[in-house]
Amino acid sequence: MITQRSRTVHSASVEVLARRVREGLCGAGSGTPVADHLRAAAEGDGSTAAGHAGAREGAPGPVVAAGAVRLLGADAVAGYLLAGRPLPAPESQAVHLTLSALPPAPRASLAALHGGEGSWLRAWTDWGLVTALARVDATRPPVPASKPPGPPVCDDRLPRRHRTDSAAEGGSVGEGWVAWSLRMGQLASLALLHLDGPVHDAARGGVLGLARGATRALLRGDFTTAARLNRWLAWLTAEGITLPVDAGVLGAEIALRGGGERCLLDVAIADRMLDGKRAWTRG
Repeated sequence: MITQRSRTVHSASVEVLARRVREGLCGAGSGTPVADHLRAAAEGDGSTAAGHAGAREGAPGPVVAAGAVRLLGADAVAGYLLAGRPLPAPESQAVHLTLSALPPAPRASLAALHGGEGSWLRAWTDWGLVTALARVDATRPPVPASKPPGPPVCDDRLPRRHRTDSAAEGGSVGEGWVAWSLRMGQLASLALLHLDGPVHDAARGGVLGLARGATRALLRGDFTTAARLNRWLAWLTAEGITLPVDAGVLGAEIALRGGGERCLLDVAIADRMLDGKRAWTRG
């Protein structure tokens, strides 16, 4: 049984790792955020939020830290992917360790169909991490991760809150832009240059839905969702697609008003894809 305290510990670990990745992305970190995160957890450093508190919940610190890497997905290696540089050996070893400790489902498509939307989202996050890792670490083949079914398409003719029964039905099924954009926000770790697949095809076909979703989230003060959707807008801009909104302006507003480290990492990645020179920091 997952307790509220356990969720808090895992969320805090993700926030710390997101900060480490963002610092590396902005040139202020060590360059080995995953290795640093796992090492600090193994040494029982409470600053990781995955050490002593995790152990009290029955989950050793390193396990919580490894889980944080998997939850961050491809963002864990985003700095190297966007820079076109290979992972250093310690970072490669650390990321491969998390994949061997928590292997992706070998048949993600079936897992998604029978496990509900949560399994489908996790399968896509795993696919993103494995695919990104293969690009930045050609020396070691990563644990295989099969490609799950694609998401529904954004259909502006449907009621804006319309949802399909399953996210695993494939791209032939339509969905209203509110429900669709929220799901695309959950897949924001795939919004990275050098990644492409059915989710990216859905983004290309739902430009207006993504713009609406990002604007709606910002107006509602949901900066986490706004930052996630703005990543897709930045990715589309980098693809040369004309948008009805300016992803750079949205990113600046989110950075000034936004929330935690994961949110700021999304802004930093979007900014990098837009070739911006700002390095968003807190405080």
